[in-house]
Amino acid sequence: MEMSTAPSLTATEVQPMVDLAIDTSDLNLWYGDFQALYDIDLAIKKGIVTSMIGPSGCGKSTFLRSVNRINERLGYVTISGSIEVFGNNIYAPEVELVQVRKQVGMVFQRPNPLPTSIRENILFGHRLHNRDKKYTRDDEDEIVEESLRQVLLWDKVKDHLKRRATELSLEEQQKLCIARLLPVKPSVLLMDEPCSALDPKGTAAVEELIWDLRGKYSILIVTHNMAQARRASEECIFMLMGKVIEHSATADMFVTPANQETADYIEGRYG
Repeated sequence: MEMSTAPSLTATEVQPMVDLAIDTSDLNLWYGDFQALYDIDLAIKKGIVTSMIGPSGCGKSTFLRSVNRINERLGYVTISGSIEVFGNNIYAPEVELVQVRKQVGMVFQRPNPLPTSIRENILFGHRLHNRDKKYTRDDEDEIVEESLRQVLLWDKVKDHLKRRATELSLEEQQKLCIARLLPVKPSVLLMDEPCSALDPKGTAAVEELIWDLRGKYSILIVTHNMAQARRASEECIFMLMGKVIEHSATADMFVTPANQETADYIEGRYG
């Protein structure tokens, strides 16, 4: 896997000091001989919700998985170019993968809570990233409450923290999966079709949560639902065949797209 070098993440938490959450330059990615991403140059602002739309197979999820290095689990992936998260090249040789995963959290299409209690789900990542530190029961109780409050679940589950997380509704499970990321204090939240398994009511609830979390986190959402992109993001990226076609304010893209390909997709002429 080839990446250009740049300042690296250290073992301590990186404090965002730049205006860009994610900055990619000349990013290319291959699955074996198949090229999935072409010359991706993107500057994604911090503290806002950015959506990524485009037909199936256009590279949206591949890009998302490159930003927290999930793709490298596959032995046949090759990458060139650079990906910086708050000014740090996440593929620099000296960067620790655990630090990337701490700074960049990931939410998947279908909720994937651990088959343990609600409380243990919230504390899983926190304990994993703080094995060398000791926390009291009161400390952990505070972490659980704060995380559940941020995702608007505390009032509903505070008296049932020993309940198995898999017994929650799908909407509640997805919120819990987001809450599970928060104790490690990520800077970026990546969401890959976070509402695809939810009914309209659950979708509205998760969209409301995403909107509430903006400013506290920099959020990048991949979605096939253009209405959702329009409702729930401030900027939008349109991808087609592994390339970025357009990146603009969401309102501008949906009202006055700058490219005919974008207009064709938004108006349902293909994809």
